[in-house]
Amino acid sequence: MSATPQKNRAARRLLAAAAGLATVGALAAAMPAAAHDRGHGPGHGHQKPSTVDVQLLSFNDLHGNLEPPAGSSGTVNEKQADGTTKAIPAGGVEYLASSLRTARKGNPYSVTAAAGDLVGASPLLSGLFHDEPTIEALNKMDLDVTSVGNHEFDEGAVELARLQNGGCHPTAGCYERGKKFKGADFPYLAANVTSEKSGKPVLKPYTVWKKNGVKIGFIGVTLEGTPNIVTAEGVKGLKFHDEIETVNKYAKELDRQGVKSIVALIHEGGLPASSAYNYDCDSPAVGGGVSGPIVDIAKGISPKVDALVTGHTHNAYVCTIPDPAGKPRLVTSAASFGRLYTDTTLTYDRRTNDIVRTGVESANHIVSREQPKAADMTSLITRWNTLAAPVANTAQGFISADINGRGATTPELPLGDVIADAQLAGMAPADKGGAQVAFMNPGGIRSDLVYQASGAEGDGVVTYGESFTVQPFTNMMNAVDLTGAQLITALQQQVSGANEASPKILQISHNLAYTLDMTKTGAARVVTDSVRLNGEAIDPAKTYRVAMNEFLAGGGDGFAALGQGTNKLVGPSDLDLFNAYLAANSSATAPLAPPAANRITVVR
Repeated sequence: MSATPQKNRAARRLLAAAAGLATVGALAAAMPAAAHDRGHGPGHGHQKPSTVDVQLLSFNDLHGNLEPPAGSSGTVNEKQADGTTKAIPAGGVEYLASSLRTARKGNPYSVTAAAGDLVGASPLLSGLFHDEPTIEALNKMDLDVTSVGNHEFDEGAVELARLQNGGCHPTAGCYERGKKFKGADFPYLAANVTSEKSGKPVLKPYTVWKKNGVKIGFIGVTLEGTPNIVTAEGVKGLKFHDEIETVNKYAKELDRQGVKSIVALIHEGGLPASSAYNYDCDSPAVGGGVSGPIVDIAKGISPKVDALVTGHTHNAYVCTIPDPAGKPRLVTSAASFGRLYTDTTLTYDRRTNDIVRTGVESANHIVSREQPKAADMTSLITRWNTLAAPVANTAQGFISADINGRGATTPELPLGDVIADAQLAGMAPADKGGAQVAFMNPGGIRSDLVYQASGAEGDGVVTYGESFTVQPFTNMMNAVDLTGAQLITALQQQVSGANEASPKILQISHNLAYTLDMTKTGAARVVTDSVRLNGEAIDPAKTYRVAMNEFLAGGGDGFAALGQGTNKLVGPSDLDLFNAYLAANSSATAPLAPPAANRITVVR
């Protein structure tokens, strides 16, 4: 199977407005001033050049962030000449569009690709409309192709197909009178996601970008572990296959078709040695390198694949990892939320139709907010904000200062404490579930509560739009029976098994406390005799009522013990309980203060 891009976008790109400051960039290798044809040997002016530079622009994990992300989610760390790091404001599609359009200037062979999670867990401006605004923005940005990510399955395969093919939402309908959602102009690729019934990919496994005889194949996959981090309903009827085996299978198929230049778009990623986006990933002398799942995946993917664009971990890196033949191969990731984009030069050899690996150069660049905004993106945001305003601007509560969630640097998040307390308060009444304790998964907390939102009020008002941005999944709350032994096991699963290398620390309600000893390994990190509920030790044989969202209650994020609950009662959504808690526990004269975040004692 192969397909050319659905539109010839060259003319639109030449006409696109791209005025502005050049984005701040840090080179992993020196970038050429422009992509160009390169001739070799005498008389090459009368022949087609033997090589051509193809510009590959890429990004990942946008998560519907149309407006500049707030708080720490809206900055990137930049390494300075003196070795220190500086937080630089970045992101927002008005600036991302300008950055991409500026980067394309002077590059006649330019393709733009992404590595999944472009939608899902989105702020209200996009999430309220089932991410139609983000797809519209990506169309305007001339995205050519993307892989799916785990969040593309938040609302199931049927909704993903609607985002691809268009049509109004089956229950919400059309959002604007006389306008029908057109769907994505670009193909979503899902090579390793198949239907249980047919055994076939639910979307195209790959596509081929073509221009003037240049052909580059793109294979798109998401992480095999997607079912562990998406609700069961979202992945119902689907199978997720091994990333390496899938990419290698379709690389062979493309090769048989004569497509020798191949890029894999992989929604799985790594953990860089530095938080600075511009660190030298390939220099051990300056603490370079990357670890995590993408390393083994990269080492197993066929040498037929010339570069890997990755995502999922929300980190920034431009690295080389050896392929199975031992040859260096580029692996990139552009952080998240549209704060960075990657500019890669692929030198294409017309004689072999393959990429010259030694000619590959790449760098991540900041999506600077010190450049002109793209006018069409401003119009898009204004239009959707007008539709969202009646809901988005409704006050839910008040805070006295920033309450950090995503931006916190400790295992216990101040905002996680607030959310867990809200869930316990909402599910504690006997007729609401009778919960005695509450757990919240840290990955479900998508932002910070910021005292002064960008371009908005500065008096600590928490609007519905802001609370939605913190908890955009609107998971239904569950109250279940678990034994004390199962509770202890769940705490141990935070730091053992699948979560040992990258712990997922549950956020807990105010009446639970324990010690986490990170000098130990695996399950032993949880000091079991320190676990106290309302000041009393947990009784392994006793049954407790536990509140959590439906994702955790299904055993998500590796918490199999939480999935063993019985006597389930389904309550309101997590967002409803969060807003109710803000309303009941804050006012303009008595705003909610950031909690001390002292429920978990961490030993290092």
